[in-house]
Amino acid sequence: MSLFRFISILALLFSTQSVFAQDAIKAAKIFTVPSNETTATRQFFGKVVAKETVDLAFRVGGQIENFPVIEGEFIAKGDLIAELDREIFELALDQARLEMDQSKRTLDRLNKLRGNTVSQTAVDDARTAFELSELAVRRAERDLQETRIVAPFDALVASRNVANFSSVNAGTAVARLHDMSEVRIEIDAPEVLFQRAGLNPKVDAWAKFHLNDQKFPLEIREFNAEASAIGQTLTVTFGMEPPKNMLIIPGLSASVFATLKSQQAFPTIPSSAVHTKNDGTPVVMVFNPTDEPNGTVTEVEIEIRPSPTGKVEVISGLTAGQEIVASGGANLNTGDSIKRFSGFAN
Repeated sequence: MSLFRFISILALLFSTQSVFAQDAIKAAKIFTVPSNETTATRQFFGKVVAKETVDLAFRVGGQIENFPVIEGEFIAKGDLIAELDREIFELALDQARLEMDQSKRTLDRLNKLRGNTVSQTAVDDARTAFELSELAVRRAERDLQETRIVAPFDALVASRNVANFSSVNAGTAVARLHDMSEVRIEIDAPEVLFQRAGLNPKVDAWAKFHLNDQKFPLEIREFNAEASAIGQTLTVTFGMEPPKNMLIIPGLSASVFATLKSQQAFPTIPSSAVHTKNDGTPVVMVFNPTDEPNGTVTEVEIEIRPSPTGKVEVISGLTAGQEIVASGGANLNTGDSIKRFSGFAN
């Protein structure tokens, strides 16, 4: 080999190494600062309940004469539920009115004779008797009104508890009604979810019934403030508008999906992304994309605190969505060019 050819080969090798050195941009793993809002979706078994359930009873006793409602039908507010035989109550009212008229005549007569042959005490007694008779009339009128039970709201008749023409005592429930103006669904949620949610949770919930795959949005209405002794669960009640194309009644099952959005105090980043300056100030290297996958880095001071997960919480200095070097930032300086590490080539 001639000396000239040997020198040419060496020159070519050195020039190639120089090109490789210029193109050898450092690769770094990039981490995106997360939002401090986290979400978790859970599925629960739910049971349909009424917005309100009432057992209706007469406030007076008697024999049922009219019981027109049918189990399973929807009735409007004010519709007749049941009615007692009114004859005995009408007679009682007539008697009370006659006794009141009689006591009124007695009082008037004694008032005219007062001071002559009638004492003031006799007049006072007659006045008391008249006032008592007035009360008796009012009581008889009220009892007559109580012989009818009407629906207190638009309702679904759940059950008839007694037979028509049977005698019932005051306070005996004769029918049960469900208020279905809003469908309510109850679930049993573990107490750990309440602890994660905090006092003001953001929950997106929806229900699916086994009849079809349609989703119905739900809103939290209330929850039982006492955990059950078995399973340490709390009952949560959701509400939804009654669907127009489906019959939803109490007792039906439903699948409830709840997405819990909870707010963390601060976003977390890997501890390996943080290094310190000479004065002890924690910093990270923020990645600024230029020409994918390349970019430059900028040193940014941050305020941090330890996290129970092994990461660090960023109190200030970074915002959600910013990209930082996940590790090795101590070997970089502001303005250095790097590229995203996308894994080892096969």
